[in-house]
Amino acid sequence: MVTPPSQPPAALIFDLDGTLVDTVETRITAWLRTFEEYGIPAERGDVAKLIGSDGKRLARVVAEAAGRSIDANLAEQIDRRAGEIYSKLNTDPRPLPGARELLQALDGVGLRWAIATSSRPEQVGKSIEALNLSKSPTILDGSRVEHAKPAPDLLLFAARELGVEPSTAWYVGDSVWDMQAARAASMPAIGVVSGSATAEELEQAGAWLTVDNLNRLIPMIETRT
Repeated sequence: MVTPPSQPPAALIFDLDGTLVDTVETRITAWLRTFEEYGIPAERGDVAKLIGSDGKRLARVVAEAAGRSIDANLAEQIDRRAGEIYSKLNTDPRPLPGARELLQALDGVGLRWAIATSSRPEQVGKSIEALNLSKSPTILDGSRVEHAKPAPDLLLFAARELGVEPSTAWYVGDSVWDMQAARAASMPAIGVVSGSATAEELEQAGAWLTVDNLNRLIPMIETRT
């Protein structure tokens, strides 16, 4: 069992898909259609388990499971095509329960926050619009680092952008890869049971807390001082 942090957070960093917006099923569909286009057999369950990780890594893992070895260029092509299909499908994403309320609460108490997503920059617009925020958020996407999740690079970059030490920021995500990235970044992790992983899987991967509604975090934020 992971020990809870002893101090309130200096900032919060969020994953996007499956954490703030309900887009995991759309992601899975986009990947399955992409693999079909490239003639690579793919099982839905295998793809679902990899949602939230680096897209190029996802492409390689699924291809290898199908007995195909793909090089970096083909992995990039597959990742980009999956993003194109996803953008066409992701026309009406919905915020997950408590997402908008939590972000408003953070702004209300003046606590810094950012979104750190493995997605390509052109894929995040519709999901951000769905949150209906009063101002544009700080977004760090996968193009900003060499290695996306489960590597810690994106989370460490987000902490630097917010001007905080990684160990003082809480990271909120829905996938095992999110939890692994946070653990590698020495960042306390909270798992949201709304995406691709169960509470048990998130805890085993490093979450000190799991929630099924982001509203549960609001009292922790409002009483932090």
